[in-house]
Amino acid sequence: MVLRALALLAVLTTAAGALRGATGDGRAAPEASPPRPERAAGPPAPPPASPPRPERAAASPPAPPPAPETPVPSEPAALAERMTATDVALRAAIGVWRTAGDPARGAPPGDVTLHALYLQRALRRLSRAPRLASATVPHLPPRLAHQTREVTRALRALRRLSAGWPKHRVRTGEPEPLGALLRHYRAAQRRFGVGWPRLAAVNLVESSFGRLRNESVSGAQGPMQFMPATWRAYGLGGDVREPRDAILGAANLLRHNGAPADYDRALHAYNPSPLYVDAVQRYARLIARDRDAVYVMYSWQVFVRSRHGERRITGPGLE
Repeated sequence: MVLRALALLAVLTTAAGALRGATGDGRAAPEASPPRPERAAGPPAPPPASPPRPERAAASPPAPPPAPETPVPSEPAALAERMTATDVALRAAIGVWRTAGDPARGAPPGDVTLHALYLQRALRRLSRAPRLASATVPHLPPRLAHQTREVTRALRALRRLSAGWPKHRVRTGEPEPLGALLRHYRAAQRRFGVGWPRLAAVNLVESSFGRLRNESVSGAQGPMQFMPATWRAYGLGGDVREPRDAILGAANLLRHNGAPADYDRALHAYNPSPLYVDAVQRYARLIARDRDAVYVMYSWQVFVRSRHGERRITGPGLE
């Protein structure tokens, strides 16, 4: 079951293009006329001095990532500008992490974490303010606009799903490294035929990739949130709290309930709520279409509802 403390992702991507210039029409230039002889003999003139080579402008360093509580603008154009710039920086940082870092062993780098947190906070604000979202999205690049619409709709669905749940303590911990989780998802896909993006989306919604460690309000356990009876039926004898075993069990359950032919039906068996199915499907489609999406999702933090509004309980800048 989905926990009351839900993580939100927003998958942000940008594209870059290169310009090419034409060099001519391909015809040979006419030969030059022979030079006229000099009338008077004399010392040869010194060759003209070469013009000084222009100095290359120093590349400006990338803007530092925003602090954890950097204000999110409330004016649509300003908010869209900040989201777009952060999107570019986040994707660049993810590229460095993926190629020069070690996602299989370590946590996201600091710049990835901070850029992702800022975008998460902006998206959560838009999900709570539909008028602001409607005014901001037209200012965003097309891909980011689509992703913003999908993420905010998913978050609203999950907020409606968890409305009225009783108060409960939330316990968190460090998730397994992303590279290890990706291996588990793909192993489950090979064994059961369930696409790994759906498994990653379920893992995100159920426990923020394993950051949430307590049982749900209904008693579900582990990173994929199984009820004890359901785990006995589909858990293959594994440990419900081990990410690898839980992911295999989730793939087994989804396969037995219609996946991959009918993911809506399979996800409804996992959690019988159209709101749940809608949110997981939106996240899964974003993961499937963008190689960076799962890195973004994994880097987002856990927020919970309290008497004083939403509160972040993981990530940088907390006491």
